[in-house]
Amino acid sequence: MQEVMPSGLTAIELFADMPPAQVQALEERCVWRRYDRNELILDRDSESRDVFFVAEGQVQVKNYSYSGREIALATIRTGGYFGELSAIDNERRSATVLAAEECLLAAMTPGVFGDLLATQPAVALMVLRRLARIIRVCDERILDLSTLGAVQRVYVELLRLAGPDAAVPSLRSIYPMPTQAEVAGRASTTRETVARVIGQLSQAAIVERKGKTLYIKKPDDLETLAERLRPDETESASR
Repeated sequence: MQEVMPSGLTAIELFADMPPAQVQALEERCVWRRYDRNELILDRDSESRDVFFVAEGQVQVKNYSYSGREIALATIRTGGYFGELSAIDNERRSATVLAAEECLLAAMTPGVFGDLLATQPAVALMVLRRLARIIRVCDERILDLSTLGAVQRVYVELLRLAGPDAAVPSLRSIYPMPTQAEVAGRASTTRETVARVIGQLSQAAIVERKGKTLYIKKPDDLETLAERLRPDETESASR
């Protein structure tokens, strides 16, 4: 971790509609640090209550089960932020955050963040909407874990990650394709299960990997597979 001079909060979506002078005033009240790839930013047991804004790079939000299995919760890229829960309720951190690549972060104290929410209703509304999205995603994951088996969860996660291809919008693709370990963390399964599932989908010509992109060539077939398998069948297939 290296302390650096501010480079601006202009990339942060939360401040997009604020006057430049007010954004600059916030910049001066932040502590700016640069982190190397894989460097720990926040530990789940950290006493810190600051909110962090990603000015450059991206970070990975993770948690760990009692058995030690890594669970990937989110990837936060340039323009995003994290740590607002502890700043709002003054409770301990709910997850661990590491630098997914070299990144530049601005840390804002909970006092400054609270003042921001109190004086900027538009910003407060954006934070509320983000928290609502987090709740909805958590609800979906709880439902998946309760009703789907491991293989099925991988299918569902690939469908969630896929979006219109940048070059051919009529196609669906995942770019950049996360590592097998990252997909496994998101689907709450093992890397070996993810590798096996993607291999089987490739053999069936449902997906195709080219460089950093995974193309979903037959999204309807993938959706059918995700819906057709029963939990007991997916657990057997994952062994």
